[in-house]
Amino acid sequence: MTEPVFLHHVWSYTDVDRAFWAEHLEGWLPDRLVDAHTHLADPALRVHPMTDEKRRQYWVAEVSEPIEAATAERCHSVVFPGRELACVAMGFPDLDYDIEACNEYVRTECVVRNWHSLVMVRPQWSAERVAAELAKPGVIGVKPYYGLISHDPTTRDKHIEASLFDFLPHHILEVLNDRCAWVTLHVPKAGRLGHPDNVREIKEIRRRYPDIVLVIAHLGRCYTEPHALEGLRALADDPGLYFDNSAVLNPAVHRIALEQIGPERILYGTDNPVMYMRGRRQWHGRTYVNRTSHDFYFNTQREAPEIEATYTLYMYEALLALKNACEALGLDRRRVEAIVRGNAERLISSVLDRKSGWT
Repeated sequence: MTEPVFLHHVWSYTDVDRAFWAEHLEGWLPDRLVDAHTHLADPALRVHPMTDEKRRQYWVAEVSEPIEAATAERCHSVVFPGRELACVAMGFPDLDYDIEACNEYVRTECVVRNWHSLVMVRPQWSAERVAAELAKPGVIGVKPYYGLISHDPTTRDKHIEASLFDFLPHHILEVLNDRCAWVTLHVPKAGRLGHPDNVREIKEIRRRYPDIVLVIAHLGRCYTEPHALEGLRALADDPGLYFDNSAVLNPAVHRIALEQIGPERILYGTDNPVMYMRGRRQWHGRTYVNRTSHDFYFNTQREAPEIEATYTLYMYEALLALKNACEALGLDRRRVEAIVRGNAERLISSVLDRKSGWT
């Protein structure tokens, strides 16, 4: 037995993970990968401490501890043995942090690693301020989020029913379009991607701001099959709209995305550090349950110890779900490599080529 290797927060890398990698992923993943959706933060930049009240509200609040760039890079070497990994990184889009300082931390850490960064952008910022952020070395775009509208110490979801334009207003979209910048967009609303307002507003963004590289995060938060069928079909006919598959563990959702959107428009992402969690996800209609072996508040539906002993990392479960969907559809090696590397590299290059001409 090999000793566990500490990763982050309460998670370690064990013989179970090594065996899972060897059986399912070692022979399938290419030598180079791009994680198009990952988060970094210096814990010292947190200005409002996490509270038990917020931890009890939502499972992500319990597992999402800030991870420094050096720790993230070390974790990559553990969980992706023998692979070269580049990142499109952003801070934690949460006003519990000093957003401006976090943006600069992520940017500078990405520059020294030859990664690329997204600026967390607040809707109150002027067009001139957004343009100045985009002009900085290493920055290829922005990460808007409804939680950045205003701070609420009691909940992350004060603005979850917001319009896209409440946290990504038109004056900012105009700058992003002019700069041909990248936007990773986390859609709001309990109805997720398929909510009629989200579909309508995404189509409006694509129509009015066609030069933005628009990437819908988490396949539009379509973690269940019904949500995927509703949301992805509604936006499948736009060849210039992209999606990252971060935090999606459901093989049925991956398959729907590959069938409806196609492998040329999907980017691999982890949503780490959250997906270092150990366990598995189960789906029931439009809802899901996260199983894990740690004694979190949310973890009230524990499985037997012998089952929990077989748990691997959520990020590995997500990769296996993607692999199973790709194999079920008979995707060749070229298309697999496009998803886990090539599509992101192509979009990054398109932004950098145009950025050289920004004024």
